Amino acid sequence: MSAVIQQIASKQNLTSLNKYIKIFVGVIAFVSFSCNRSSGDKAVLKFWAMGNEGEMVSQMIPEFERANPGIHVVVQQIPWTAAHEKLLTAFAGGSLPDVFQLGNTWLPEFTVLNTLEPLQPYVNNSSVIQLNDYFSGVLKTNIIDSTLYGIPWYVDTRVVYYRKDFLRAAGYNAPPRTWAEVLRLCEIIQKQAKDKGIVRYPFFFPTNEWVPAIALGMQSGGKFLRNNNTRGNFSGPEFHKAFELLAKFYQKEYSPSGMQLITNLYNSFSDGLIALYITGPWNIGEFTRRIPPELQNEWMTAPLPSMDTTYPGNSLPLGTSLVINKNGKHKEAAWKFIEFLGSRQQSIRFYNITGNLPPRKSAWEDTSLAHNIHIQAFYQQLQRVEPLPQVSEWEQIVIRLQIYVEYIATGTLTVDEALKKFDAEVDQMLDKRRWLVEKKSMP
Repeated sequence: MSAVIQQIASKQNLTSLNKYIKIFVGVIAFVSFSCNRSSGDKAVLKFWAMGNEGEMVSQMIPEFERANPGIHVVVQQIPWTAAHEKLLTAFAGGSLPDVFQLGNTWLPEFTVLNTLEPLQPYVNNSSVIQLNDYFSGVLKTNIIDSTLYGIPWYVDTRVVYYRKDFLRAAGYNAPPRTWAEVLRLCEIIQKQAKDKGIVRYPFFFPTNEWVPAIALGMQSGGKFLRNNNTRGNFSGPEFHKAFELLAKFYQKEYSPSGMQLITNLYNSFSDGLIALYITGPWNIGEFTRRIPPELQNEWMTAPLPSMDTTYPGNSLPLGTSLVINKNGKHKEAAWKFIEFLGSRQQSIRFYNITGNLPPRKSAWEDTSLAHNIHIQAFYQQLQRVEPLPQVSEWEQIVIRLQIYVEYIATGTLTVDEALKKFDAEVDQMLDKRRWLVEKKSMP
């Protein structure tokens, strides 16, 4: 009898022990689940931003996180000089962030790498991102092969900065609207300076900048590439016309043919060594700080002149966009962040923090922009911008173009010689693209 009782007791103890083990395991599992849940519920969103924007955007993150408590944004600031290489290295290593900033001219390259998330489905369900509110020429740079890959974050284009007093002395209240009349203005400014024994270059075209040459090419109707963007077309009649115009500024000494004479742009502008110059919106702040107080009312901005009667002439749609990593783990959270930064309200705030121009037309109605007399030329110019060729080699092409601008400026090569040689180099740069296009077209 006692043996039976002992057996029953042993079974009861075993049952109780099993029960306690199950409870213990359950508690451990619950604690483990709770710990994982507390750290895992928040999506950690990695965002790479370039240059000054990476520092300034951090001021905006707390507001986003308050509105989205389930998302924590980690911002990494990357210098512009290292950004391109770092992005490519991250792509190769499979470590691109969830959302990142891309220069508009870099989009085609990263599209070829098949690493960008198409954004039209997100836009279709968004009440914040309204594509018809964006400058159309800028938005086009984000659409490649009919697919939307980026949302403009801020925009940039080029306009003319000029000395009002020099123009008044030449009989002009504003810069001319055509390049033919600009040449006439330069002739007058130069003659007036020479009569006083003063050295003055009326219109400064730096030989180490490609933007003015490309803008002139756009205005002359030039298609920079041909044969389905597989060969250079710079020696064609349209771009040839643009470079002939550019060459006149150097030949007539309306612009210095080298950079050694312009050691400091702001001093040269203030001292009257140069009177007109094509540059971007960041120089509004620089001119405000660096031009002497007595000359602050003597500088202004204006859209680019044109080759014909259409005014303003075309300029370039530059700036940066926000994109989502196609292989990222938090694409929905990344889109919410893009919606936040891309909203009209935050576009205005970002402008007030950084001076970067909003991509949304409605943002320009805000008093901070509407009442800035120097910024109105940019709004007018942004109505006349055209996308650049959407090929991954474009950055390489325009960097090389600067060499040929210098050749023409110094008289090392004629326009005809320079553009033919440049086209030959462009053809080499596009060799791989040409092979891919030809292979694709084979039966």
